[in-house]
Amino acid sequence: MQQADAFLTTRKEAETAYIGEMVGRALAEPLVIALQGELGAGKTVFVRGASRGLGVSEQVSSPTFVLLKIYHGRLPVYHFDFYRLSPDEEEPDALGFEEYLPGNGVAFIEWAERLPRLLPDAFLQVNIERFYDDKGEGRRLWFHPHGPLAAEVVETIIEAITWRIDGTLKIQPAGEV
Repeated sequence: MQQADAFLTTRKEAETAYIGEMVGRALAEPLVIALQGELGAGKTVFVRGASRGLGVSEQVSSPTFVLLKIYHGRLPVYHFDFYRLSPDEEEPDALGFEEYLPGNGVAFIEWAERLPRLLPDAFLQVNIERFYDDKGEGRRLWFHPHGPLAAEVVETIIEAITWRIDGTLKIQPAGEV
């Protein structure tokens, strides 16, 4: 399968969460997902949706101050936030983060660009970009797959997502994808 970048546009927080949910539904084996975007872009919203797609019933929140939160679903969910860490940080190596990357679950890393050396060769990079136009505020979610599993996930969600005539996402209930 050829790997290609793709992007989707959302206009509402619920749409960003839904795209995350589609990613979660598409995952059947461990993968690292590196999330990039400015503060407030929607990284945690995306992870919240993806976690729902992975069967997590707990409320997902940002791990900014604890660095890692673990949730239980179809696959374990490891939610990292590297915002407070600097690129020359040695602490993550000492904390054993590599055990979770990907480990036996799905590792979501917010601000992954701060410690790129922790990323495995195969991962899915998702950049979330805020934009404004004549319709108001929106988000562009750029998907950059590294490896066949990541490419397969991107292909699955791009094929499954449909749009309404007004340009909004047609959100399908969990059992209908």
